[in-house]
Parts: sequence; structure tokens; C-alpha cells
Amino acid sequence: MQWFYAMEVWQQALLASLMTYFATVLGASLVFFTKRLNQTALTALTGGAAGIMIAASFFSLLLPALEYPSALPTYLTVTLGFLLGGGFLIASDFISSRCGLRFGEMGRRNGLMFLAVTLHNIPEGMAVGVAFAAGAGDVALLAAAALFAVGIAVQNFPEGACVAFPLRQGGMSPGRAFLFSQGSGAVEIPACVLGAVAATFIRGLMPWALSFSAGAMIAVVCAELIPESYAGNKTVASLGILLGFCLMMVLDLALG
Repeated sequence: MQWFYAMEVWQQALLASLMTYFATVLGASLVFFTKRLNQTALTALTGGAAGIMIAASFFSLLLPALEYPSALPTYLTVTLGFLLGGGFLIASDFISSRCGLRFGEMGRRNGLMFLAVTLHNIPEGMAVGVAFAAGAGDVALLAAAALFAVGIAVQNFPEGACVAFPLRQGGMSPGRAFLFSQGSGAVEIPACVLGAVAATFIRGLMPWALSFSAGAMIAVVCAELIPESYAGNKTVASLGILLGFCLMMVLDLALG
């Protein structure tokens, strides 16, 4: 691993971001092996996606946001950022409905979910980059940053599937569903490098970016995923939410 420690910080961040992106690609690629999910499986997947996004909002976004310095009291910054993120998604939904805007092949629900996951991956990638910048010259801190990147990669695998399969179920071709899903994870690459290069500046924005993404994700979960899953089998939906939440919580706590 000496070759890795000898790299420039931005190079370390780039390699880490490629790993996290590849995990999203692997999750999204599952659509090539399954043509269509039955209603029970779709309900379970939608509920699982809701649970994953709820846990990711808390463990991957809100808790880390509280650890960054802020000009305002941290709790106030995180609260305002959370409300802004939720308000942004609600406003986007309202405008798209009132103005007749469409998400094309995605459909409104899948389009909002894609937008929320993509927004969540931007500050997540920045956080990985900042972690490598903070560990520059310190082998122990660099190892911790690498472990953090591994945790992000592991959680990106189910996220890739959770974006791709609803698109496929909605009638999109496997190739296009894969393309959109991997795109939601591709944003982590430039975000990670940017976070590493401009760590000092980014650290001031990180609590806002993280909490904004958490608010956006929770808004999508409450407005779209939970109602959609409970329209089917409520027991399956509840189990999906619980298992999805537990999966993401374990991954974040064990590898984050």
C-alpha cells in the first residue's frame, strides 16, 4: 500500500471515487439479469429503497454534518439545510405538476428519486475527498479515509439497484435504466476530487450540503416511496423498509 500513500491527495481521492462509482455500476448492472420483477418483489424493493434512504439520510448525512464546523450553531445549520433540501424537492414536485413538466421515460416518482440519490451522492463524494485531505501525511488517518470510502462503496451497491429497477419496471430498457442509475453515482467522482483539492473551503459548506441532501431524500421517501410501497402489500412493504434501514445502518456503522 506504500504506492497509495505516496500519491498526491487528489489522486488518492480519484481512486477512491472510482471505487465507489464502480459499486454503483455493479448494483445497476443487475437489471441486465432480471427482465421484470413481480409486484411483491417490487413492493419489497421500493420499501427497501425507502429504508435505505432513511438510514442513509441519518447515518451518512445528518450525523456527519454535525461534525463539521459552521459559522452558525451546528444544529441550526443542519436544521436549516435539512428544511431547504426538503423544500427544494417539494417545490420541484409542485412546479412539475402545476407547469406540466415531465421526467420523460423516468416518470415523476422515479425522476424525483433519481434526483434525490444524485444530490445525496454529491456531498457524499465531497466528504470522502475531505477525509483524504484531512489524512494527508498521516498513515492512520489515510487508512481511516480509505475505510470510509469502502463503506460508501458498499452502500452504493444497493443504491444502484434501487434506482435502476424501478426505471426498468416502468418500461425503460435495461441499457437506459443502467445508464441513468450509474449516472447517479458518477457525480461522486468530480465531487470527491473537488473535496480533496478545496478541503478548506468545502468544509465550511459540508454541513449545508449534507443536511440539504438528507432533507431531499426524506421528502422523496415520504411523498413517493412509502405511499407507493404501501399501495401493495403492507406487510411486505414494512419488512422491506425495516430490512433496508437495518442494512444501511449496519453498513454505515461497520464500515463508515
